[in-house]
Amino acid sequence: MTISKPVLGLLVGGAIGLFDGLSGFLYPKLAPVMTSVITFSLLKGLISGAAIGYVSLKLHSMLLGILAGVAIAAALSMLLILHAGFALLWDILLPGMLLGVIVGFATQRFGSS
Repeated sequence: MTISKPVLGLLVGGAIGLFDGLSGFLYPKLAPVMTSVITFSLLKGLISGAAIGYVSLKLHSMLLGILAGVAIAAALSMLLILHAGFALLWDILLPGMLLGVIVGFATQRFGSS
């Protein structure tokens, strides 16, 4: 069974985004805003994953797929940082970029054109 790159990106990005949001439970200070943390992390993962999947259709290089994934996920993470505040810069940007690396790799390696 083959799965297209955009659908694979959507699935992998959504799963990683959900786990990223759920990791907020490790920080008791986030308890009052956990619904927002989970929701925005999931949305960031879904949107990034789908976008990376579509870009991966045009790219046929592992390196370019990963770099595109990092760039797309970092751009969407920056939108969240603008909303949440720059105090959370690295807490949002680094997991977002890691999501981009993983989804970029997965779509290039396992997705079909």
